[in-house]
Amino acid sequence: MSESMRGSRLGALSYETDAHVVQAERLAVAYQCPEGHRTVVPYSVEAEEIPYEWTCRCGRTAVRPDVEAPERKPERHQRSHWDMLLERRTIADLEELLQERLALLHDQQGLTALAKSA
Repeated sequence: MSESMRGSRLGALSYETDAHVVQAERLAVAYQCPEGHRTVVPYSVEAEEIPYEWTCRCGRTAVRPDVEAPERKPERHQRSHWDMLLERRTIADLEELLQERLALLHDQQGLTALAKSA
């Protein structure tokens, strides 16, 4: 064991102090929810983007009362499998593929019925 650790218990006591420690500059931002709760969140003054909305302790969305609401970005449409399929093929192509696959299935079923009867 190291000589500097002799006579002290590990984890029991910290020898560090707050002397000569400069706190980072902070900016207190207030949020208010529809229920009337007020929440103050500290941010660094170097923060590039401070959010307009914050989740309140009651679960509702709190907003900054001192700032106008930013423009909402249009919500992106969630593409389904069908949407992506229509980007690659036309309805006529899909109808043709369906008829081919149905014919193939009917041929296979006919062959299995013949095999069972033989």
